[in-house]
Amino acid sequence: MAVGNRIIDLLVVGGGTAGIVGAKTAAGFGARTVLVEQARTGGDCLWTGCVPSKTLLSAAGHAVTARALTGQAPEFAAVRKRIFAAIDTIEPVDSPEALEAAGVEVIKGTLRFRAPGVAEADGRTIRFRQALIATGAAPVSTGIPGLDPGATVTSETIWELDTLPRRLAIVGGGPIGCELGQAFARLGSEVTMIVRSRILPREDPDAAGLVREALETDGVRILENTTVENAVSTDAGCRLLLAHGANVDADVVLLATGRTPRTAGLGLERIGVSLDTEGRVITDTRMITSNPLIWAAGDVTANPRFTHLAGVHASVAASNAVLGLKRRVSGTVPRVTFTSPEVAAVGLTTADARLQHRARTVRHHHVDRAVTEDSTGGFTRLIVDRRGKILGGTIVGPRAGESLAELTLAVQKGMTTSDLAGTTHPYPTFSDGVWNAAVADVRERLANPVARRAMAALVWFRRHRLDMPENHRRDR
Repeated sequence: MAVGNRIIDLLVVGGGTAGIVGAKTAAGFGARTVLVEQARTGGDCLWTGCVPSKTLLSAAGHAVTARALTGQAPEFAAVRKRIFAAIDTIEPVDSPEALEAAGVEVIKGTLRFRAPGVAEADGRTIRFRQALIATGAAPVSTGIPGLDPGATVTSETIWELDTLPRRLAIVGGGPIGCELGQAFARLGSEVTMIVRSRILPREDPDAAGLVREALETDGVRILENTTVENAVSTDAGCRLLLAHGANVDADVVLLATGRTPRTAGLGLERIGVSLDTEGRVITDTRMITSNPLIWAAGDVTANPRFTHLAGVHASVAASNAVLGLKRRVSGTVPRVTFTSPEVAAVGLTTADARLQHRARTVRHHHVDRAVTEDSTGGFTRLIVDRRGKILGGTIVGPRAGESLAELTLAVQKGMTTSDLAGTTHPYPTFSDGVWNAAVADVRERLANPVARRAMAALVWFRRHRLDMPENHRRDR
């Protein structure tokens, strides 16, 4: 398929997770689909996000075990080799060749919209009926006066380090800062985290507290409720001057303070696509922008920035665009921070007493698998309404992300704790925490006076029914 003078059914801008899923979805329906990517397909997830960071976390976990057994941790060069091997293994799935095989034409170049239905990329004019914007977001890399760019990395550029930093300062306390901070500390770096409020501010305070304890156990110094005022260069790197007067010396500074959408230079104003005050593309729940023929998905939008969400949203957008459907995206969004312990959450994580919500918490010293693994420090907490409907929850512990899948389905489908309690679960698993919390909620509801009187009446009726003479006839 060539662009030529043919009008493309769906033009996809960006070759990350959202772009790849959206393009393959459209092509799978038989739509003429073109994807334009200025760098390399695979996006942040493959090259600088999910794949390298989770490989790093795995290597760091193995380093803890190796140090305990042998007194030595793996060389940083070996860790980097393992990271690049993981990327190389997964890359073919996201490659231009894989997209072409799925019926998508791939163009490498920088795209700019020229007018409604017209774009230009790599010197070629593309005429299209509809478009999907999936250009993603980039880490914020500035903001501290005096900070030497040569001593600074982001979540995108930290993978370019060829030696382990002796002193690593991290500005930011979200999932990226916590994950990378713990990993580098376990590999041997002296890590200091500088956090404006507290680490993992979106998560249950109890969950954040357990992660804080784990990070400190691994040697991470955490400075919460403070900011960096400015920085000065030193012979070994830089010195960060904090708001309360303290200093932090570092060889490398990781900026993990957020991401900014990649919308500059696209020419969105020429096709009537509106942005919010932070430059993010505004969409409705069907992923339509202010231009009804332009769709958007992934980190370029105002939605939570998760790879799994980008893929789902792009699939919905492409299906709606190509087939004329009116599917809406779900508001049930699971999230996981892959520290040790993991923190996984979905839906509501705090009970609202005004709405008669209640929290059902199971500490993991009551989860047998956690006992056998000697990892009982976590907990599972469900948030339910007065009728037992599951509204959300938080899980902290090993494999919390896997255990969250059942809880996510329960929230999505409006299930109750009775539904979970009445379902047979495999034993022993870490997901027993979800089941045990559901059972505890059901038992407490059955213990209220009305339920107890009703059950007592049923027991009395059953007892007297069985005591009737016709129920005691002898077998003949």
